This record gives sequence, C-alpha cells and structure tokens, in this order.
Amino acid sequence: MSHAEGQQGTDVGGVSGSGAGATVLVVEDEPSIADVLAIALRYHRFDVMVAGTVRDALAFNERTRPDVALLDVMLPDGDGRALARELRGRRPDMAPLFLTARDAPSEVVGALSFGDDYITKPFNIDEVIARVGAVLRRTRAGDVLPQRPPLRYGDLELDETTYVVRRAGRTAQLTPTEYALLRFLVRNGGRVVPKEQLLRHVWQYEHPAESTVVETYISYLRRKLAALGPPVITTRRGVGYGLA
Repeated sequence: MSHAEGQQGTDVGGVSGSGAGATVLVVEDEPSIADVLAIALRYHRFDVMVAGTVRDALAFNERTRPDVALLDVMLPDGDGRALARELRGRRPDMAPLFLTARDAPSEVVGALSFGDDYITKPFNIDEVIARVGAVLRRTRAGDVLPQRPPLRYGDLELDETTYVVRRAGRTAQLTPTEYALLRFLVRNGGRVVPKEQLLRHVWQYEHPAESTVVETYISYLRRKLAALGPPVITTRRGVGYGLA
C-alpha cells in the first residue's frame, strides 16, 4: 500500500475540504491500515469512525448515521459483504465501498451487486480518498437542488429530489450508483454514451482504465428495468450504451 508520504497540503482530485459533514465508517481489522485510512480521511475533513469487527461496526451504526462504509471483506467475526447488506438494510442511502485483496472478476461482480465501489489491496491512499469523494457526490441527496423537475424518457421517470425511479408508474428499486448511471443515460437521451465517458461522469474516474464496473452495473440496470417493461438499454458493441 502506498502511504503517499508528504500528502498533506495536496488536493486529491479536488476532494480536499469536501468531506465536511460526511461520516465514514472504516471497518478494517488490521490496525496499521485502519490508522492510515482514518488519518487521511480526517485530513480531508471527513468524520471517521473505526471498527475492527462486524460487531463493533453494527454498534457504531446504531449510534451514528454513516454516509459511507469503507469495508474490509475478510473480518475476524464475519464477512464484510454480509455486513454491507446489513448496514444498507438499516439505511438504504448509506454507500458501501469494499477494500479487498480479492480481484477475481467473480469477486468484484459479487461485491458490486450490493456495494457502490471496490478498491483492491494494496491500494493508493489518494485513490481511496478520491473514490470516497466520488461516491458521496453521486449519492448524497444534499448535493441535488430541491424541487427540480423529474427527468423523463419514454415510460421512465426519475425524481431528482427523492432519487426514486418509476417505470410505467411502478417503482424500480435502484442503488444510488444505479440511479446515477440511469440518470446520465436519460440525460443523454437516445445517444450512445462511450464507456469512458460513463466512467468519468458516473464514477468520477479522472483517468479511466480498463474496468468491468460499467458492464456490471449495466447488467443490474437491465435486469431491474426489464422486470417492469421491455428492454430499454441498448449496447453498441465496442462503443458504449444508450436508451432505446
């Protein structure tokens, strides 16, 4: 893991100072990693709670309302993925991010089915801060102007105040990241949006690299929207995605 010596005084991807008012729950059983994460997050003005076990994390969650949970997958008393399900069940707008040494595609896809991002170990601390900031920008309701008119495309309606999505009047249960992806596609109407552009605007990746995260979330969206109507997301192979 890169500790990014001399990082103080830097603005990591525009994140510095933007953590004010946001709470991050760090769930990591290795003290040296937990300390680095906590110090860096606090430097960027996040409120931080550190738990080393599933039990402690659930106790913290009862006393506070974290906006983001930064979760190790392998914990001494349980699985970080099961913990993410439990935390999100208690607070649906909380965003789980996974820290894991497992980078097999099946592991990544499994984690992204109920998490908002994943970061593999060893990691760069600057990237962690940037990812946390990016998740907050796309999930915190306070970043959206109140009483904005809904977005509409065909039989889709996206409520920009409540983050509720309806199709033909029926509600689709989307995660914050799924909502952000669908919103960007809707805003681009029938145009095909390149994968690199989705990585920049939805995931806030400054320098998009090869990643399966877009394909994974497109698959989730297709499945959820198809339950309410005919296929609506189109693929231009080798180019990107759009709406029918």
